[in-house]
Amino acid sequence: MALRMLGKDPESPEGKSPTVYLDDEKDTYLVQGWKVDDGERRAQLDLPGHEDVVEIPRRMVQFFLEVNGVDRTDA
Repeated sequence: MALRMLGKDPESPEGKSPTVYLDDEKDTYLVQGWKVDDGERRAQLDLPGHEDVVEIPRRMVQFFLEVNGVDRTDA
């Protein structure tokens, strides 16, 4: 597996989270964020049993390649 870290939240205490990664082999993103435990918010999501959700701040979107006009094959 070839995970490539695209960026960490510059405002995160201790710089540990959230983080966005790209898996070059699977061509997918992995997102490390805050666990969503709020039952009311989770109830609004259609989450299958094999999936989960994490939360990241809006400022983290800058680390997704497409937002910056970068083709994944060029990155």
